[in-house]
Amino acid sequence: MALPVIALVLLTAAAFSTGNNECLSRSFGHGSVVCECNSTYCDSVGSVLLPPLGRFTSYLSSKAGSRLEEAQGQIHNNSTGAGLRLTIVPYQKYQKIRGFGGAMTDAAAQNILSLSPATQDQLLRQYFSPGGIGYSVVRVPMASCDFSTRLYTYADTPGDYGLDNFTLAPEDIHMKIPLLQRAQAMSPQPLSLLASAWSAPAWLKTNGALTGKGSLKGQPGGKEHKTWAQYYIRFLEEYAKFNLSFWALTTGNEPSAGQMTNYSFQAMGFTPEEQRDWIAMDLGPALQASSYPHTHVLILDDNRLLLPHWAKVVLSDVYAGRYIHGVAVHWYLDNFVPAEISLGTTHHLFPEYYLFGTEACAGWKPADRGVRLGSWERAEQYAQDIIQDLNHYVVGWTDWNLALDQGGGPNWVQNFVDSPVIVDAKQDVFYKQPTFYSMAHFSKFLSEGSRRVGVSASRKTSLELSTFIRPDGSVVIIVLNRSSSVIQFEVWDPAVGYIPSTAPARSLITLAWNTH
Repeated sequence: MALPVIALVLLTAAAFSTGNNECLSRSFGHGSVVCECNSTYCDSVGSVLLPPLGRFTSYLSSKAGSRLEEAQGQIHNNSTGAGLRLTIVPYQKYQKIRGFGGAMTDAAAQNILSLSPATQDQLLRQYFSPGGIGYSVVRVPMASCDFSTRLYTYADTPGDYGLDNFTLAPEDIHMKIPLLQRAQAMSPQPLSLLASAWSAPAWLKTNGALTGKGSLKGQPGGKEHKTWAQYYIRFLEEYAKFNLSFWALTTGNEPSAGQMTNYSFQAMGFTPEEQRDWIAMDLGPALQASSYPHTHVLILDDNRLLLPHWAKVVLSDVYAGRYIHGVAVHWYLDNFVPAEISLGTTHHLFPEYYLFGTEACAGWKPADRGVRLGSWERAEQYAQDIIQDLNHYVVGWTDWNLALDQGGGPNWVQNFVDSPVIVDAKQDVFYKQPTFYSMAHFSKFLSEGSRRVGVSASRKTSLELSTFIRPDGSVVIIVLNRSSSVIQFEVWDPAVGYIPSTAPARSLITLAWNTH
């Protein structure tokens, strides 16, 4: 009987390996494919080991169906004669990368837990394990948001200014926290957890509701503002009991939404002046006096078109500025303001504060709503925005829900969107969308501490790209070709030579090589 048992163990080990497994592709008629995963099988690029000096590795994803397709090639001493040359300029040094990730919303947690335990592990491994795509950031909503099944905060007892009845929700205790602990156990590095609140308890607000147009009662320095600051501290304390510590918190999700009449889901309005004064008088001092004085504070947590004005108001104030570490931006409405005007200007005015992307999702526009299984256009939208952000000093980029169901939910207000992972609980499978691979081309290869460096093109090109030197000295260049033409190019790294490459139509490529 011994032999079958050994054989079974070997089969199981093979099924759960993180080697370079092929995508089990499925088409749903949206232009490209998804990769289907189940309890025993999922495609994976595995651990990335670069070849020795003189060779390079490329990873290709495309509308035609390639998914992180790996290949190696020779670095040449002389030009390959390609019409387009991209020259690495290593002495032009810019920002260092913090990380990439997604959000553990109530909806994401519910969807992950709707799968069998083995398939849950498979899904979490795809994001967080060494063989996965290198997520190191997880945004955690503080209490409910639209991607919850109900409205709640942690302090819903009216008049509880001492927060004596503050308590985490069942969604935290039974869903989000256990999944975050499992993700952390899989991750080769400590996860950078990021907390964002959608609304204060209704009794602290001018409109007496979690939704719609409303802000904190009273004035900065007053009891409502101080209670709201302590709410953050209590959240950090409660999660710390589960051995989960937060790298950063934001000053509140999309404060502009809470200034809109009839806004349909959880929101709380702040003007930049109100946010500035609340940080200076309440949140900053509360954090400094707590057990978490090193937790980063990120302002804005809203669309970048509010920059640079928002940053000027808040960061120019010496009393608020001393408590702040960075500016958090969302990707919605990015096309309305050029990145150089919003992100670039903010960086040049306030270079000591970093810029960080905290939310993005496809399928949010009314004309293009919800899940599109296999949409390559959405993968391109992700890649283009990430490249644009990285080229304008952003140090990381966080996707929205880690997983949604096939309807793009659950969502109590029917604000359905798309996600890089879509769960089919009935079949006990999940689908990795093209956007999953779009994220992977960055998150898998740009480890924390990677530094963006200069790159110049020998002629005008439709390719979009960004270049980095990683902490170990290896070089990574990520190239997006949104055109319907094949584009031949070469990369010249003065340290090693000429790297020949081809960008197929509608493709995303990551090239990586050692320099010593």
